[in-house]
Amino acid sequence: MLEKINERKFNFSSLRRSNILTPSIALIFLVVLLSFLSPHFLTVSNMLNVLRQVSIIAIVSVGMTYAILTGGIDLSVGSVVALSGVITTMLLKNYSVNMYLSILAGLTVGILCGVAVGSMISSKIKMPPFIAGLAMMAVVRGIALIITNGRPIYNLPEQFGFIGGGFLYRIPFPVIIMIVIYIIAFINLRFTKMGVSFYAIGGNEEAARVAGINIRRSTVFAYTISGLTAAVAGIVLASRVMVGQPIAGYFYELDAIAASVIGGARMGGGEANIWGTLIGALIMGILKNGLNLLNVSTYYQQVAIGIVIAGTISFNLLRKS
Repeated sequence: MLEKINERKFNFSSLRRSNILTPSIALIFLVVLLSFLSPHFLTVSNMLNVLRQVSIIAIVSVGMTYAILTGGIDLSVGSVVALSGVITTMLLKNYSVNMYLSILAGLTVGILCGVAVGSMISSKIKMPPFIAGLAMMAVVRGIALIITNGRPIYNLPEQFGFIGGGFLYRIPFPVIIMIVIYIIAFINLRFTKMGVSFYAIGGNEEAARVAGINIRRSTVFAYTISGLTAAVAGIVLASRVMVGQPIAGYFYELDAIAASVIGGARMGGGEANIWGTLIGALIMGILKNGLNLLNVSTYYQQVAIGIVIAGTISFNLLRKS
């Protein structure tokens, strides 16, 4: 059985490498095009600004990739972003809790949300991932609004702002957090049996079960990662704007899904590339930034982003066929 899993790992590895070709070409094309259209685009300050803006969605997209990889989807991530940020900032501001303990509490909330979604999906009732995520999205968003009375939390400690707005060796700290998370995810998916199990479950759940993979445990763990990365993004976002906002994270789940799918993830599960996900997030972030520099209306930006998403994915599917 282990030999079959290792053979599957090799096949998936080859497939993952090929999946990032199309989004990579699209990213290069966008960078070259926008550098010609705007003299302000390809500057160090603007590139760092793009990376800082992209980092939050990119972090959320890591967890979404895990969920999609197992054949599911996690619609609760946007709400988890809000609740984790709110919990962290409430403890900091209203209860004067130590910053590190407050952050730990925010991360714990994200983990618990992920465990709850994963448990509903993998339990005996086999709740569809879409429904489980939708239910958790409503519950978590409601809790964030209830505990804050719908009001943002201001006047946070200055040191908290470093997480989302600070620099380390002239690199924005959120970008460093993003890179570390992607490296950890890559190692997990590429070199561990747990990572292989995610691909196996998404590719063929019954075959994975026969191979001895614990479906329930792996599914719960995939959604736990999704909840955790959403919590990290929520804390980074709250630190960046220095506000705990209960309405933060709206439509983040859609951006995370788009980044994962543009990067080569298959919605049916079994195929994904963590670096492709990062490229997908960069494509959307660079496109938005470039259109802003060109003073394109936000209405037209939505149309352009939709066309790029559909075009990239369609080209990738055509290339595979």
